[in-house]
Amino acid sequence: MRNTSKKLSLFDRYMTWWIILAMIIGVSIGYFWPNTANIINDLSIGTTSIPIAIGLILMMYPPLTKVKYEEMGHVFKDWKTLAVSLIQNWIVGPIVMFTLAVIFLHNYPSYMTGLIMIGLARCIAMVIVWSELAQGDSEYTAGLVAFNAVFQIVFYSFFAYLFITIIPGWLGLQTHTVNVPMASIAKSVMIYLGIPFIAGIASRYLLIHFKGKNWFENIYVPKISRITFWALIFTVIVMFSVKGEKVVQLPLDVVRIAIPLLLYFLIMFFVSFGIAHHRGTSYPIATSLSLTAASNNFELAIAVAVSVFGIGSGEAFTAVIGPLVEVPVLLSLVNVALKYRNKFKN
Repeated sequence: MRNTSKKLSLFDRYMTWWIILAMIIGVSIGYFWPNTANIINDLSIGTTSIPIAIGLILMMYPPLTKVKYEEMGHVFKDWKTLAVSLIQNWIVGPIVMFTLAVIFLHNYPSYMTGLIMIGLARCIAMVIVWSELAQGDSEYTAGLVAFNAVFQIVFYSFFAYLFITIIPGWLGLQTHTVNVPMASIAKSVMIYLGIPFIAGIASRYLLIHFKGKNWFENIYVPKISRITFWALIFTVIVMFSVKGEKVVQLPLDVVRIAIPLLLYFLIMFFVSFGIAHHRGTSYPIATSLSLTAASNNFELAIAVAVSVFGIGSGEAFTAVIGPLVEVPVLLSLVNVALKYRNKFKN
């Protein structure tokens, strides 16, 4: 997945196929051993799945260790880029997902609500992995993720009330009252972002201090980089195994949910990528902006859906389908970004 294929490792060169294989393994486990879902769900604290949390934390730790935090000052000074990102994530993204949910799923109110909840949960996690694979700007990605985390804590509850309770009522659609305390959102942000962020920062500064920058960048970082791949594979297998039985039993429902999700990811990515290119933005920053806009915080969406509607609800089913579609689509978009890298001036 680099420009020079000779330097690609076996894992990177066939990343898409590894992910597809992991998806097949996960669905097979969930279908042939349906009790697997109960075992995984039992390994939870509240609405937080311990296996998935471990997988995500390990997945994000290496990329966050590579971020040059000492050079992030310029990110927060670039208000134009930050403003574009915030508009994409907190105005355009929710409206696009709400519109697609109403168009495709208005006859399936529980699925519609679940899809809207995915659109409101802006990405704070796996985009760090996608950005690294696409050779985006790691400092900008980390900065945008931090902004989204703060906005998520402050605005998610309000947006849920607006898009799930108020606006559907105006359109004559079924409404729900979704009460999501800020504390619950903050907990999700802390688990899925705070822990790997703190670990990454601590590792970078402590190891450079005691072992030197050369050892850190040339020995430690290469050794831990492969953790991301295996953690991603593990997480995909776990997520697919939880709903493997339903994915096989309700294929048409999966397709109904997948179509608007697919359109959402494509619209958000290509519109953002096109705007960045038109503005003369460099490729690394354009990639960070586009992948951040196209991704979602499925961990939060799943947690909220389970806690509000129950694990067997249509809303929870939709929330779980979210990452099952997002992972292969975003991986494909990583390849698209790399393909069009030469179209950018710098």
